[in-house]
Amino acid sequence: MVIHKAVNLLRTNTRPIIIATWIGIIVNALLTVLKGVGGFLSGSRALLADALHSASDIAGSIVVLFGVKIANKPPDKEHPYGHGKAENIASIIVAFLLIVVGIEISISSSKIFFGEIPVAPGKLALVIIIISILIKEVLFHYKYHLGKKYNSSALISEAWHHRSDSMSSFAALLGIGSAIIGEHFNISLLLYGDAIAGIIVSVIVIKVGYDLAKESSIVIMEKVLDKESSKIYKQTVRTVDGVMRIDQMYARTHGSYVVIDIKISVDPEITVKEGHDIAKEVKQTLLKKHKDIEDVLVHLNPFGED
Repeated sequence: MVIHKAVNLLRTNTRPIIIATWIGIIVNALLTVLKGVGGFLSGSRALLADALHSASDIAGSIVVLFGVKIANKPPDKEHPYGHGKAENIASIIVAFLLIVVGIEISISSSKIFFGEIPVAPGKLALVIIIISILIKEVLFHYKYHLGKKYNSSALISEAWHHRSDSMSSFAALLGIGSAIIGEHFNISLLLYGDAIAGIIVSVIVIKVGYDLAKESSIVIMEKVLDKESSKIYKQTVRTVDGVMRIDQMYARTHGSYVVIDIKISVDPEITVKEGHDIAKEVKQTLLKKHKDIEDVLVHLNPFGED
């Protein structure tokens, strides 16, 4: 039976990923309530839009929890390479949520231009938005670090979700600030700053969602690693005695781990048993030296044959 070591590693690392996700859910729930109430009391459209963005973070975190749980399942007959791509599917769902929320924020913010001149938000909105930026930046660095450490695409996606929330909050901060200044100095144009910030927020959110969807779809479509990324694996194979040539090698990501299909040439005069031993050594050497490799399929060719 194949030892799926990368999947086993994922099981070991699931706990810190789940803890980080739950922290995100709790913090986002508090921020959603804080921004929502603050936006309502201060009359800030940008803050209300930001509250909606934080709410989408909660939905994204829940999706990540399910994705990690599914990805943690051991291989079975229907999924011999494991369930690692579940994390990438979760990332795409999070990306879709971002895009939908971005469109909703844009529509909501644009409506103000077709009504009366808006009223500047209260200073409460400024305080809340600054608190939100600081908290979101901490969450971004925390989850991004864990995502890189445990090679979790879903957690990295969620970290960028927090960063997009932080960027949108900063845009909201500028908009709210300009609206308050506009009211103080009686500059009507600046009163639209809050609504303009809401539109800027929507563009940021949509862009982040698009980038996440694009990155995760590459894994879903099983795009192979480029030559530079695969070079280290080829160097390892060439150290195995009996390998006379690497004819072809495809290394592809499968969620948080890598699966390799490789064709090598060996001496055509050796026995089937000797050829099998070389193939076995190639596989075991790759699995031993590269912790990110989950499985290797080796095909033998007689050396000298095109």
